[in-house]
Amino acid sequence: MARKGADIVIETLKEEGVEYIFGHPGGAIMEVYDALYRDGTIKHILTRHEQGAGHMAEGYAKATGKVGVAMSTSGPGATNLVTAIADAYMDSVPVVFITGQVPTHLIGNDAFQEVDIVGITRPITKHNFLVKRIEDLPLIIRQAFYIARTGRPGPVLVDIPKDITQKLSDVKIPSLDEVKSSLPGYKPHTEGNSQQIKRAAKLIMSAKRPVLYVGGGAVQSEAQDELIELAELMNIPVTTTNMGKGAFPELHPLALHMLGMHGTYYANMAVYNCDLLIAVGARFDDRVTGKIEEFAPQASIIHIDIDPASISKNIVVDVPIVGDVKVVLRKLIQEIKREGAKLVFPEERHNWIRQIEKWKKLHPLTYRNSEKVIKPQYVIEEIWKATKGDAIIATGVGQHQMWAAMFYKYSYPRQFINSGGLGTMGFGLPAGIGAKIGRPEKEVFVIDGDGSFMMTMQELITAVQYKVPVKIAIINNGYLGMVRQWQELFYEKRYSEVDLSVQPDFVKLAEACGAIGFRAEKPNQVREIIEEAMKIQDKPVLLDFHVDREENVLPMVPAGKSYREMILEDGKKSVDADTMYLVG
Repeated sequence: MARKGADIVIETLKEEGVEYIFGHPGGAIMEVYDALYRDGTIKHILTRHEQGAGHMAEGYAKATGKVGVAMSTSGPGATNLVTAIADAYMDSVPVVFITGQVPTHLIGNDAFQEVDIVGITRPITKHNFLVKRIEDLPLIIRQAFYIARTGRPGPVLVDIPKDITQKLSDVKIPSLDEVKSSLPGYKPHTEGNSQQIKRAAKLIMSAKRPVLYVGGGAVQSEAQDELIELAELMNIPVTTTNMGKGAFPELHPLALHMLGMHGTYYANMAVYNCDLLIAVGARFDDRVTGKIEEFAPQASIIHIDIDPASISKNIVVDVPIVGDVKVVLRKLIQEIKREGAKLVFPEERHNWIRQIEKWKKLHPLTYRNSEKVIKPQYVIEEIWKATKGDAIIATGVGQHQMWAAMFYKYSYPRQFINSGGLGTMGFGLPAGIGAKIGRPEKEVFVIDGDGSFMMTMQELITAVQYKVPVKIAIINNGYLGMVRQWQELFYEKRYSEVDLSVQPDFVKLAEACGAIGFRAEKPNQVREIIEEAMKIQDKPVLLDFHVDREENVLPMVPAGKSYREMILEDGKKSVDADTMYLVG
């Protein structure tokens, strides 16, 4: 039976199992919205800005592992999605973005609300499509979902001209096998090369000072069981990136926590002094490596990643293994067990663990608390205690993001949701809403900065409308805090355009939107309002924490510097040579 292209869109989305669409309607996409209304199966979340729709779809995808869907009209609706598309691309988030487009015969004529969104987004999508024939519509949508979720996940854009949504066709929705056969050049490699896996196993068994360096690919692959088994089997300490948090439980005795610019002292010292670095689903970005010439300078490097383009891109590695992290780790464990899991240097391996324990005691992750002013780290710790470590945490970008990474201890994948690669201020609130919609059984806290929150704070109304009971903890220091910190440390305290002391009363703002607001100005109020917020489960709650205005995120490795040049939590400007483990 012939039906409109708009109806074909909805039918295909239902075939893909789509439960939610995050979006904002407009002229070019109106036919699809009409079909969505008439069908009534898929739930739509009306956001107050298209960027919010994109970040909600990201938060939903990150929290659930499913493909998120965001939809907008043409022109400004589509361009308002661009930041979220770029964010999803940098963090390998599977999202399908559907945009309306002017009718086919008007494309290229500078028609009302026309932009070349396919051209604009080509560098920031895994793939994108402009639908030119209604007969191709269901295949393209199914291809978009398949490409988004397989291999290294990422965003895919489908741009649909209005006349395509209005035309009639009896085209059938293709099967998954038909979708795969229609993409002969796209075959993600998941298994890993057996010879390279054998080489990696031998290196692991013979290493004296190994470290597992785990990134977001391990979260995407949900390889936590394999990571724990490998670490415990071979007594290997584990450090995670910002995107890899939760892939390895942070209360585990082998956990080194986060490495890099704001990594722990002991993680960075372990990486600097290791003789074998096993990179798992990580991309060696600049916030991790610092000065490349001095990153793991004595180590052989194994790199496991599903994306061949990521291997030896930033750091040349010794044993590249292209494949799905979970699959490759399982084979690697089997190979080690087949060899009898015999360590060539068992005593040195034990000495290595003891050395790391010394580093943990020398410079633990800490801060100077106060009974007079609220320390931001204290807020994070109290949220961790109140939620018993079982909440999903979504953040914006800035100092609060790093404190949330440091002082909330993560125990499972998809628990920490933040903008890692692009560093998008405004990500936290909409992403937290999407995460809560996708995982309603979980408590979801948005830990946000005042500057980051104000970029997308209109989405608080979305949370009120749909009764999404997220908890929004604003770490309010009246500054663009991370920029102020850099200006303090590297620009002789020339605080240029970072003062946010003129801002809304966030409690009144929450109440004006129909949410509930609490404020804490003293340390003894912090736990009280967190617990009050957690009692409310039918609407969002905003918690305004007035914290120490000039608290810095430490430790810190200045951009482009070596781990040996860390600024430590006690204010020291470098790592003393006699505190380092000197190999030789």
